Amino acid sequence: MPSQENRPITDLGTLKALAHPLRSQLYRNLGVARTATASQLAEQVDEAVSLVSYHLRKLAEHGLVEEAEPQSADGRERWWQPSSDGVSIRDENFRDVPERAAAHLAATRLFHEQRAAMYRRYLDERSTWGPEWNSAAPDNESQLRLTPADLKELGDELLALAKKYDERGRAAEAAGDTEGRENVALHVYGFPFRV
Repeated sequence: MPSQENRPITDLGTLKALAHPLRSQLYRNLGVARTATASQLAEQVDEAVSLVSYHLRKLAEHGLVEEAEPQSADGRERWWQPSSDGVSIRDENFRDVPERAAAHLAATRLFHEQRAAMYRRYLDERSTWGPEWNSAAPDNESQLRLTPADLKELGDELLALAKKYDERGRAAEAAGDTEGRENVALHVYGFPFRV
């Protein structure tokens, strides 16, 4: 079980470790699975087990993942889990030095590109999900007039709401209610713009 609810990333080394394309994908997949072996993750990302093992060890060096209790009797398998329920990476922790700001920007772009790729995949596969999922999947945009404090409050409330639904879904699944349950990505961006 993860030891932290949400781990803030404030150091450049950890940010760079997570901002590697394969590592961020492994971290995301491990967050969904909760526990997995390098072999299981390698199959998901279509990479060699040795390469996945290497990148999991790098994530572990920075405290992002940790060894998990074995989930099978095979003592040769090494199980992994995220070391926290998530991470937070805030701009204010990286804007003090140009190198740190550049690394934060590069990491943010990578994470957004990966999220966009996930959504494009859903769009490409939309017909396979059926009308119930397609009707349920929100796709909307709001143009709001907010202050920075309003936007932060809105973000905090949306995060709390997402956490409530995640906890409810995981509790139902733990109780055996798995019928119709799928992994769902919820990407929320809030940013100022001028026309």
